Amino acid sequence: MSTLRVTAEVLTVHEHPNADALELAQVGLYRAVVAKGAYRTGDTAVYIPEQSVLPATLIEELGLTGRLAGTNADRVKAVRLRGELSQGIVCRPEALADVDLARAALDGTDFAELLGITKWVPPIPPTMAGDVESAPDLLPWVDIENIQRFPGIFEPGEAVVLTEKLHGSACLLTYFAEDGRVQVSSKGFGAKSLALKEDPRNLYWRAVRGHAAPEAAARLAGRLGARRVGIFGEVFGAGVQDLTYGADGRRATLGYAVFDVSAEIDGTVRWLDPTELLDGELPLVPRLHEGPYDIGRVLEIASGRETVSGRGLHLREGVVIRPAVERYSAVTGGRAIAKAVSAAYLTRKGGTEYE
Repeated sequence: MSTLRVTAEVLTVHEHPNADALELAQVGLYRAVVAKGAYRTGDTAVYIPEQSVLPATLIEELGLTGRLAGTNADRVKAVRLRGELSQGIVCRPEALADVDLARAALDGTDFAELLGITKWVPPIPPTMAGDVESAPDLLPWVDIENIQRFPGIFEPGEAVVLTEKLHGSACLLTYFAEDGRVQVSSKGFGAKSLALKEDPRNLYWRAVRGHAAPEAAARLAGRLGARRVGIFGEVFGAGVQDLTYGADGRRATLGYAVFDVSAEIDGTVRWLDPTELLDGELPLVPRLHEGPYDIGRVLEIASGRETVSGRGLHLREGVVIRPAVERYSAVTGGRAIAKAVSAAYLTRKGGTEYE
């Protein structure tokens, strides 16, 4: 899940092809449906991204009562309006009437707290929960931004690798070479420096034990001379999320695929290529494309059918984009890494989004 920021943005306005009273306001590569004439290209307005939870007063002000997602009808979700994908909300809230939005756009001001907007946190099913313990040395995962929101993360023509983004639950494993200790966590608990105590009923512990991930991490630590090794995998199957890839999270056929590796070597934590290090040792997420970066090609590959099952059982969630050579990005303030999510996935019916 990406970070939440509610910012002022300069808009590019496009005609809506299927509605005379609507237009499309573009922010980054996202487009949000707006009333015709409300904005012109070059205007500045506030952009509220997907997965934002809005307070009741703002929902009422924007005329969105009963029209948002979630049990409380307060969560922003991608929708199709008259055939066009609308991602996020473009508006000018009354609370910011005296704010110079053009200046705020240049400064990158975040209005989330002022507007009472919070980030939606997915529920945690019992199989993904458990007793936790402090884990200050756990190697954490990072939030991945959407390339359509931040298209400048990669340069056109830059060598990149696209891997399939799986709809499961992220599992964090840290192996400590000094004493052979293993810590396992979810993305949500890991962000709080908490690890799950081992429990054979727990989804994440079942996955790492079932696929001998701790033993693979130990071997990798020995080869790299690393103090700590982090293996980041997706746990999937029926009972985990609505997209199952033919696996069953309730049985021995629980799915697991590694999507990233980090290691502390000589006091520095480095991100490494799991294909180079773990191919043949652990299941890996499918690598779909290697070549020069082209946003059109990325969005094309993000759509279509999944390849994990080998049978194309259902739609693809999207892709994760990495440079061929790991590097820093000034856009993210950290790793150069991003995701692209398919429109079909965003607008599917009955989807689950557990952490």
